[in-house]
Amino acid sequence: MECDVLIIGSGPAAWTAAIYTSRARLSTVVAAGSLRFMKGGQLMTTTDVENFPGFPDGILGHELMHKMEVQAQRFGTQVLAIDIDRLEYDKQSPVHFKAAHERGVIQARSVILATGAQANRLPIPGAGDNELWNKGISACAVCDGPLPFFRNQDLAVIGGGDSACEEAHFLTHYAKKVYLIHRRDSLRASKIMAERVKNDPKIEIIYNAEVIEALGKDFLEAIKIKQNGDIITKEVRGLFFAIGHTPLTELVDQMGVEKHSNGYLKTQPDSTKTSIEGLFAAGDVQDFRYRQAVTAAGSGCMAALEAEKYLGNLKAASHSV
Repeated sequence: MECDVLIIGSGPAAWTAAIYTSRARLSTVVAAGSLRFMKGGQLMTTTDVENFPGFPDGILGHELMHKMEVQAQRFGTQVLAIDIDRLEYDKQSPVHFKAAHERGVIQARSVILATGAQANRLPIPGAGDNELWNKGISACAVCDGPLPFFRNQDLAVIGGGDSACEEAHFLTHYAKKVYLIHRRDSLRASKIMAERVKNDPKIEIIYNAEVIEALGKDFLEAIKIKQNGDIITKEVRGLFFAIGHTPLTELVDQMGVEKHSNGYLKTQPDSTKTSIEGLFAAGDVQDFRYRQAVTAAGSGCMAALEAEKYLGNLKAASHSV
């Protein structure tokens, strides 16, 4: 199989890119994931999405992804439920990229990598995918904190860095009280962020502590915390992991693509271009600042427009030879 654009991933960045490239009459294939990469990305594990424009009453995460997929297919996008096992780049070949999967090989003139990032979690009993995850437990306070069932409730955040402090402070706009639970005796956050949470009357920092169990039947009701050898229980309706994300870059690790020190793909300023010509990165695989569905969609649009321009230049160059 050969295509103009291969999009790897199936979150908002991937589907937005596919909509744009397909409308530009570029042959577009989306490798949407199967086993290693979940089709639909992180939004498939999210219930209500209230902050994506165009849905005043909110929309379920999996429904939003389905609508985006259908829209992309309307313009001719070919969607394959496959995992790409290996991606190779050959600058000398007329078709620069080869993507191997269990059923064959896709040859692509350009690639948009939109594999996203995975929120880091802790193996806490009760907090697994089949237990209380998305039933009061989340890895995105900005996404889920404003939901009605968290408002005026006691909430908890796990972490001690800038992200944890930012999320705890953000939650104070909605919560009655926020517990910031950190395993060390001092915060790792920058001085200004640490001072902000320490001076916030709604935030209580629990040092030298770890959450050891999440309790609840149909929804989170409480957490057990181990602090200096003692076990304490806090009644909370929300628990948010804020211990970082891991970008899913394994497909390009062997290609020598440039990365930031934190592992995210490095793109040129105001661009989705990577250090490899014809390879573009969109969404959370390169965005460690915002990590929102709408910003991922925006970067998918950017990647598509840049891929279209890149392919146009390739075509013009070949005709001039």
